[in-house]
Amino acid sequence: MKQRIVLMVEGYTEAAFIPTLRGFLQSRLDQMPKLDPRPWNGPMPKGEKLRNWVMGHLTGREPADAVIALTDVYTGDPRRFQAAADAKRQMRDWVGEETRFHPHVALHDFEAWLLPYWRDIQRLTGTQKKNPGIPEQVNHDKPPAEHLKESFATGKNTNHYRKVHDATRILQGKDLALAAAACPELKSFLNTILRLCGGAGL
Repeated sequence: MKQRIVLMVEGYTEAAFIPTLRGFLQSRLDQMPKLDPRPWNGPMPKGEKLRNWVMGHLTGREPADAVIALTDVYTGDPRRFQAAADAKRQMRDWVGEETRFHPHVALHDFEAWLLPYWRDIQRLTGTQKKNPGIPEQVNHDKPPAEHLKESFATGKNTNHYRKVHDATRILQGKDLALAAAACPELKSFLNTILRLCGGAGL
């Protein structure tokens, strides 16, 4: 039976990532899961609200086989999550010991997973801005999304970063294995889906 996996994401930028994710999975799985992205359009809910949302997907009219929640560590509020382990622990505590729930994070925000394609970003934007460094070590002080905004603002081909539109352009035709090699949290997220669907991990 095909796996139905609900992907709880914080916004439509992350949802724009789904076509690239599907392409990655198709090259590695014998049977594709049904990926069902559910954007929250804001920071991931906390406490009982998160638990109710997760359990609603697991026990609803069309029950999911698994629910994966993907949150940014950087939410604009430095008091919310300090690190990846803290974010995942809190989500696990809020939902409880439900084995079909899998908390994951983008460290420090989704745009970290775009930074491994920096040469493509430079070609797209025409920016001279240097690579900001190891993607998941670009932190709360100046999160990855801010570097993307600067590259689009300073590029001779662009004037501002449109999150959904430009994330889609950056990811088009890309192999996520390249980004996963530079981003341990992305690798963990991909391996969870691969494992749930009987595939080999990265």
